[in-house]
Amino acid sequence: MTAEIQGSTEALACTGHHGNLGDSAADTTSCQAIRETFSWVGDKWTLLVVRSLIDGPLRFGELKVSVEGISQRMLTLTLRRLERDGLVSRTVYPEIPPHVEYELTELGRTLIEPVAALSIWAVEQYPRLHANRLAFDADRQRSQG
Repeated sequence: MTAEIQGSTEALACTGHHGNLGDSAADTTSCQAIRETFSWVGDKWTLLVVRSLIDGPLRFGELKVSVEGISQRMLTLTLRRLERDGLVSRTVYPEIPPHVEYELTELGRTLIEPVAALSIWAVEQYPRLHANRLAFDADRQRSQG
């Protein structure tokens, strides 16, 4: 079994999909890492902010425009969490008015490939997902009406 497949199997085990890994401290730590990472990656804004920073540093206002629909407060909270985790760096330039840029760190850039893959998957599969939702909603409406 390749390391990539083995890692995927372990990740699924932590989610309860394929049983449990075991009771070792390493297994518990791995599962905790997976749960915590899925929790913040799965929020509404994190991947959109990371995706916006793939091409290089952006100012706060540029990020707000590129992440359509995000409020100033949510962008601030998301950037703080990403900075705290070491995925984004914040650089303040001593100008008037202050110039602040955000960019992916070396660690943050390790997210580019998985975020790109998930983005491609979303674009390719969206028509099927949308059609499934419409069919489900229609079936549900028929059964209730």
